[in-house]
Amino acid sequence: MHGAEVWQIPTREINKILSTEMDVLRRSERKSRMERIKNEHIKQIMGVKEKPDIIDIIERKRLQWYGHVKRMQDERLPKLIMEWIPGERRKRGRPRKTWMEAAMKTRHLEADKWLNRKEWCLGSGRRRQLSQDRKDR
Repeated sequence: MHGAEVWQIPTREINKILSTEMDVLRRSERKSRMERIKNEHIKQIMGVKEKPDIIDIIERKRLQWYGHVKRMQDERLPKLIMEWIPGERRKRGRPRKTWMEAAMKTRHLEADKWLNRKEWCLGSGRRRQLSQDRKDR
């Protein structure tokens, strides 16, 4: 998942990725869609029911990258690019939500929490991931 921090994934593609992930789990278990076994049951059989799906992992990587860039010095190129606002007008209609707004809302993160690195890692899910990996060993 190299470079997942900067991927822009539309909703349609998210659905395709999730369905492909489920298809891989079904094929690994050698179960067909014709058998009408629910996705939750397949995940339980494979032992991944409590683990995050691939979209959650990508979202976590994005939040980690966002916090990293926000803590950078102001003259660094990644920070300048992330904070750049185009000069032209937007099209008429409701403004689109950015991935930051959506990801931060689902994880109940505040805008200035990135200032404290430990709090940000805990809120973005990285700490939980690291502690979970250590328990599994």
